[in-house]
Amino acid sequence: MKHQQRGISFIGILFVGAVLAFVGIVAAQVLPTLMEFQAITKAATKAATGNTVAEVRSIFDKAGQIDDIHSISGKDLDVSKEGDKTVVAFAYTREVHLAGPAFLLLKYNGRSK
Repeated sequence: MKHQQRGISFIGILFVGAVLAFVGIVAAQVLPTLMEFQAITKAATKAATGNTVAEVRSIFDKAGQIDDIHSISGKDLDVSKEGDKTVVAFAYTREVHLAGPAFLLLKYNGRSK
């Protein structure tokens, strides 16, 4: 009676481990940018309470100092009115270095609620 072996080979385990390690490294580099995006969205929503463009940008910059926001500043905001409501919109990009000449480009955009 011959029994055929089942399972994954050692080379297969190494390959799966390498893929998981690569995904983990990329996720560890992308996660801080996602957290900063959430902080920017929160600061933009807070800044939308301002009445003038200068006031909105000042509120955003103060919130940016508290939340340690470096990707965008108050001068990069697009402030507009929709009816009687102030809307703060923003857009920016972040590059994450992968290896050698390879980069991951992340494009973020959002607006106040």
